Amino acid sequence: MNFKYSICFPDQKEIQYFNEPITRKEVLEIAKNYPWLEQIHQADAMDQNKVHYSPSIDFTNLQDKRSFCLTADLDDNKNLSFSLWYNRPKKVKVLFGLFGEKETMIVDDVWNYNFNQAIQFLEHFVNQNYQIIEELYSHR
Repeated sequence: MNFKYSICFPDQKEIQYFNEPITRKEVLEIAKNYPWLEQIHQADAMDQNKVHYSPSIDFTNLQDKRSFCLTADLDDNKNLSFSLWYNRPKKVKVLFGLFGEKETMIVDDVWNYNFNQAIQFLEHFVNQNYQIIEELYSHR
């Protein structure tokens, strides 16, 4: 199974896309070794009107097109905190169910997860343990 990814940098208007296929192991290495705190401190030191994004990495499964994004910030205690964005197919009712259901891509997010928790959910994503991730979003 292969993935592609993109990175949002605080000081860059354009998102950087990396479309060369990478493995599950490489996904986890990229997320674990990314300079999250350095990027947050860089954003904090900038003129806030010139900050384009919070530090973020989005990984997409090339086979099923699901994606999982980690976005970092600092919590009130100045600890690293992540929001987790999950884009996946989901059945939705058309016109309140009058025309049945159709499958469409839906993005949901949850907040306030520490680094280890974020990596753990990313690991579930790359291993296609989607039910565990769905449970995360159903308990919001």
